[in-house]
This record gives sequence, structure tokens and C-alpha cells, in this order.
Amino acid sequence: MPKATTTQRQGPDWDALFEIAQAQAGYFTTRQAASAGYSPQLLTYLGNKKVARVRRGIYRLVHFPASDQEGLVVLWLWSQQAGVFSHETALALYDLSDVLPGKDHLTVPAGWRKRRFRIPAGLMLHFADLDQADRASFSAVPVTAPLRTLEDCIETHVAPNLLRQGISQARRRGLIAATDQDRLEAELESQRSEAVSR
Repeated sequence: MPKATTTQRQGPDWDALFEIAQAQAGYFTTRQAASAGYSPQLLTYLGNKKVARVRRGIYRLVHFPASDQEGLVVLWLWSQQAGVFSHETALALYDLSDVLPGKDHLTVPAGWRKRRFRIPAGLMLHFADLDQADRASFSAVPVTAPLRTLEDCIETHVAPNLLRQGISQARRRGLIAATDQDRLEAELESQRSEAVSR
């Protein structure tokens, strides 16, 4: 009688772990490592020779080339890959204005509002369920689409001059339609009028 085959790995597979980390700027989670056959104990044993612990449950390949978005990748992995960078962070990633976010902005599913967890320093969470049309990717991390980014920034009252610049840049680069530009500018003007009348 032939033996039944199983999909369980026989041992650690460095190539599989590298492939996972490569798509994430050299980072991976404990869960991802387990899928490549690496237990938490084995990761600890490897120490700083091949992998380095970055924060609880997140590791980095020691000799992987550095990336500009490493900090964002770590935050995205912290969110269990459910978060999408948004608001001022997305505006900066798209280089749509001169915004310099004081914190990284990450939108997580609305159901997370009820969770109790420690938010990493320098991270601002927003809660919303995003449609696929509201998502894009930037390097190794997900980011809200340009139109959603601008809508979010208007809603959270980002400085009007930065928003006008962002709307203009997005239209010039073909990231939003002319009708979207008109609507966003009208929303921005309405918001300004409301602030003046108070």
C-alpha cells in the first residue's frame, strides 16, 4: 500500500524563507517562518548570524539590502498584513505634496476598533473597510489609491494648501479624473467655508 503524502515540510527551507522575506524588504513574521519550517526556537538559535529580531514576532534577514520603506514594512507586518498605509503617509509616498507626516498613518479593518492592543510608537491608526478599488501598492507595502488618499486627507483636515497641491499633482499625473478633481476641490472649499462661518 503506497504511503500517503503530506504537505508538511520535512525541515527548514532557507530558500522558501528568503522568497517570503524578499517580497517584504527582507522582513518576515514568526508565522511566515513556520510555513518555511522555522520554529521560534530555531530563529532564536540563528541569532544575529542570519536573522535579527526586530520586534515581537517580526524578523529581518541580516544581509538583505536596506530599503527606504523598511519602517513601513515592519508596521504592516505588525498589522498582520491587514493594514493599508493611508492619509498623509500615502500622500507622501505618492509624492503628491510637500507633506511631512509626523506619524505613519495606517488604515486597518473597522472590526479592529474593538481590539485591545499596543499601538507602536509613531503610528496613527484609522479604522475602515477598504474596497479593492481603494487599494494600491507602493514598493513592498499596500497603500490607499490616490483618490481615496485625497478623500481621507480632506476628511481629516490636512492643511488646505497641501491638499490643493496634492489634488493638482494627482490630476496632472493622471492619477485622478477631472471630475474627481472638481469634486475634491468643491469639498475642500466647502470645508473652508464651514470653518470661516464658525
